[in-house]
Amino acid sequence: MDPSAFLQLMWLASPALPVGGFSYSEGLEAAVASARVSNEAEAATWLHDQLVLALGRADLPVVARAFEAWQQADLAGIEALNTWVRMTRESSEFRQQTEQMGRSLHDWLRQRHAEEPRVQHLGGLRPAPTWPVAFALAAAQTGAPLRQALLAHAFGWAENMVQAALKSAPLGQSAGQRILQGLSEAIPAVVERAMHLPEAEQQAFTPMLAILSAQHEAQYSRLFRS
Repeated sequence: MDPSAFLQLMWLASPALPVGGFSYSEGLEAAVASARVSNEAEAATWLHDQLVLALGRADLPVVARAFEAWQQADLAGIEALNTWVRMTRESSEFRQQTEQMGRSLHDWLRQRHAEEPRVQHLGGLRPAPTWPVAFALAAAQTGAPLRQALLAHAFGWAENMVQAALKSAPLGQSAGQRILQGLSEAIPAVVERAMHLPEAEQQAFTPMLAILSAQHEAQYSRLFRS
């Protein structure tokens, strides 16, 4: 891969990207509060399951399809994918997260490529661009291959979620690194499956995660926005 494309993907996967990903736990904080996650092993299992069952069956396939749609200027396809993401977010917090991060990434892209027609179209998605669709455009602009773009997306998610686990549960830095290692080892197979997942099998179905997310909206004490 071209070194410039590689570095840009690292940038997109970095917690320093100004989209606010660090402020969300995606239901993990509620899982900790309800004692479903209380130690390293439970946190590792929770995040692995979320990677496989949520990210691998929904967001990563969307990024893959949106990546190709942006390359082909398939604007109708982009609209449909953006709507699918919004309609499959099962709680108010999940929807707010994908829309806020999508808007923030569009703002970042607009500062760098203001005249790019695809960036303008991204900003025109209503009521907001969603995070997977916006990330797909940012990744496509790097010139990197699809597989590497999906690996970057998945690793960025894993790094943010491990940090959320460290702040929510009584875990140390070494435990966090072990969890991240386990996720990193699982990511390539999840990405490979997402790349070849038939559209009919793309789904967002994680009932307990949705319940916990809804409960988090009224949780008494919170560090995170989801």
